Amino acid sequence: MAKFTVNAERFDPYRNFKFKIKWDNQYVAGLSKCTILKKTTESVKWWEGGDPSTSRVLPGKTSYDAITLSAGVTHDTAFEEWANKVNNFQGDASMSLKNFRKDITIDVFNLQGSKALSYIVHRCWVSEFQALPELDAGGNAVMIQTIKLENEGWERDTSVTEPTES
Repeated sequence: MAKFTVNAERFDPYRNFKFKIKWDNQYVAGLSKCTILKKTTESVKWWEGGDPSTSRVLPGKTSYDAITLSAGVTHDTAFEEWANKVNNFQGDASMSLKNFRKDITIDVFNLQGSKALSYIVHRCWVSEFQALPELDAGGNAVMIQTIKLENEGWERDTSVTEPTES
């Protein structure tokens, strides 16, 4: 069975390094990493009275893992501004409960740069913000900042179809 419908001769899956993250209808600049989209559904065991030796298993509650976004440190303040809407050094009075949740979009592109997959992550908010990494005068690394996003679920955007070029 073909893995791709438009490019039936294609065999290789999409690469994981061509992606962009969008919120507030704008792509986030300089993003270097996005952790996995993962959901877990608990299993609930129960027993019937007439068959006490064998348990049954039902699906229980579903939870969605937090997503961490990493970007190189620049003068862009997008991560910090969003994080400050939830928790601010000036205290509760400066928090913004109005706009602290956002839907984000994760777009994955093929090697030619055409959008191949898209996921919408719902009602995200920043639970952790790392403004600076460990600083090391003897090092030679890029400074990376991160935000950890709690979310209430995600879904694939089925309006994004397989690109015509492989």
